[in-house]
Amino acid sequence: MLRLVVPLLILLSLTMSVGWSAPGDIHIAIETKRTALVILVDKDQNPTVVHVGPKLDRADEYAKISGNGKRGEDYTGLYNSAYTPAGSRNLLEPAIQVTHADGNPSLDLRYVRHERKPVGEGIVETTVFLKDPQYPFEVELHYKAYLLEDVIEQWSVIRHTEKNSVVLHKYASANLYIPAQHYYLTHFHGDWAQEMNPVEEPLTEGLKVLDTKLGTRADLFQPPSFLVALNQPAEEDKGEVVAGTLAWSGNYQIAFEVDPLHNLRLMAGINPYASAYTLAPGKEFATPAFLYTYSNTGKGTASRNLHRWARKFRIPQGEGNRLTLLNNWEATYFDFNEEKLTELFKDGKKLGVDLFLLDDGWFGNKYPRNNDRAALGDWQENVKKLPHGLGYLVKQAEEAGIKFGIWVEPEMVSPKSELYEKHADWVLKLPNRQEYYFRNQLVLDLTNPKVQDFVYGVVDDIMTKNPTLSYIKWDCNAVIYNAFSATNPNPSHLYVDYVRGLYKVMERLRTKYPALPMMLCSGGGGRVDYGALRYFTEFWPSDNTDGLERVFIQWNYSYFFPAIATCNHVTDWGKQPIKFRTDVAMMGKIGYDIVVSKLDEKELEFSQQALKTYDQIKDVVWHGDLFRLVSPYEADLASLMYVNDAKDKAVWFSYLIKNRYRAGSVAPIRLKGLDPARNYAIRELNVYPGTKSAINATPQVYSGNYLMTIGFNPTVDTRRTSVVLELSESK
Repeated sequence: MLRLVVPLLILLSLTMSVGWSAPGDIHIAIETKRTALVILVDKDQNPTVVHVGPKLDRADEYAKISGNGKRGEDYTGLYNSAYTPAGSRNLLEPAIQVTHADGNPSLDLRYVRHERKPVGEGIVETTVFLKDPQYPFEVELHYKAYLLEDVIEQWSVIRHTEKNSVVLHKYASANLYIPAQHYYLTHFHGDWAQEMNPVEEPLTEGLKVLDTKLGTRADLFQPPSFLVALNQPAEEDKGEVVAGTLAWSGNYQIAFEVDPLHNLRLMAGINPYASAYTLAPGKEFATPAFLYTYSNTGKGTASRNLHRWARKFRIPQGEGNRLTLLNNWEATYFDFNEEKLTELFKDGKKLGVDLFLLDDGWFGNKYPRNNDRAALGDWQENVKKLPHGLGYLVKQAEEAGIKFGIWVEPEMVSPKSELYEKHADWVLKLPNRQEYYFRNQLVLDLTNPKVQDFVYGVVDDIMTKNPTLSYIKWDCNAVIYNAFSATNPNPSHLYVDYVRGLYKVMERLRTKYPALPMMLCSGGGGRVDYGALRYFTEFWPSDNTDGLERVFIQWNYSYFFPAIATCNHVTDWGKQPIKFRTDVAMMGKIGYDIVVSKLDEKELEFSQQALKTYDQIKDVVWHGDLFRLVSPYEADLASLMYVNDAKDKAVWFSYLIKNRYRAGSVAPIRLKGLDPARNYAIRELNVYPGTKSAINATPQVYSGNYLMTIGFNPTVDTRRTSVVLELSESK
């Protein structure tokens, strides 16, 4: 009953949150449980953002927020526009830029009306309707507030009824305005096997732009996720911070502009680069969603908000289960046959995983897939490697006692393939330029409905023939070079229509196979965003599976994405002990990519027991709240913990990340998220065979108050490089 009462109370306050500060002035408050975004509409019907931050206790006081909250008057009255138009009196970076059917390059957007309605349990959507006074050109600003999660999802819808088409040159999803004394942007950069390296820098007057122009695999250099701290650098549990991410799998642009009044303007959306979009009369253009959350209690709260939202509202089966797996890639690469694979099935069963995943190399006959230079697009089983087909493997795996999954990369094509020979017009490439390859492949034209049908058919055909096949790993290794479609009549629509075509394919697949687990892979973390994660149950953060590197990579993904969606595999890439690699993989969805037969007796025993232990703690890791305790960027170790909703169980991970003399946990670490009034028993997990834990030798029981005030030393050092502790309520 309480779950229903709380949203209803919040909804009641929302219905009262339209106030009046002066004749003709309207305040529109988009509220969650703790935060608010307030739009002021003045007497001239200009919509401006006047507040992004904590929710006011009294809804009627939003009417007292004036337009000059931006700390001074600007020349235009548009610095803090809710959706800044270009070409009229605006002097700064616009959110939208168009050319009307008559050639006029200006736009003026005035408030018409707004409406608010519940669209699900604990979700309220506010729509603000804007219109150009001189042209039949309209924009809807949509704000979907997830009340208990303190997340706002924002997007725009553009339409017109002019006599001919209008050209959209820029079309942001969101335009925020945030006054503060100082701004500190944390963004992330990288490359293959070097994903999610953080940089924190102050924002000063001018424009800072995060973007990508890669078309596919768009996150390769720069993911569309960021943190902005206000007034002072944000800490884990202190400070004001906005965490944002764009739900789009293609080219994006996120711009941060500190205006002449030293206020922050933020615009996020599709990258306008080479993407002028011709919009016909009566049609509409919907932008992707920009997701953000505000916290005045540090980065930890912001990330927990996003995690709860993602698990409940975005990721398929986000509050459900996941499969552990054994992958053959690092065991065999392209060199395998039925006999080798069926032996690996037995290894998977011996290890204790749920599923065996067959990776790249299983297809192609005229051009066999024996390396990465051929056969993409020819999705028939290779008769030499798999003479009895996939169906035989599915059956053999099931007889061995595990499920079977398959790797595909259906968006790409090898120039050396039958598909390329038959359908060169299905490939994105310029007709008068030399072909240029990324990992020896090209990208199929998903703006073409025939190609969409083909890509959908790749997976649908596999599933139709093998209905008990239990997992799909969907890869995407190429970027778009020489961007041109032979069939798209609007060349500048390519980058936008490609992603929309991909989403159409995924929508069809999810409709037909709603429960099918699917991994989002892109040569590692080249495509990790909440647009794609509407369809995929999990993602592959990086091809770099070195245990030490993964501590940092997974740490930074955790600011935006929950553990249940993060695939972490134990492999032989790193030089760390198998215990360290396993412990690191456990702070997410664990998998294996090792040769089980090469494990020694103790390694196998440890791994088998670790999977049994994982089965006991996975619910806390996947569905609990994450609390970062010690940052690997500030100490000799990384330490973090997951606490379940009931606060009666927690799992605590600590890893040594520096190997210098006396490095380690030299003092107690203060815990977080516990109930101070309860007592907790501490037990060490994943103790390696032949070793003993001093923590387990005698009962360790402490109050939550003690653990969060004084702390506990997990004793991480060069002899104990990784420690996993379980906290259970002791009554």
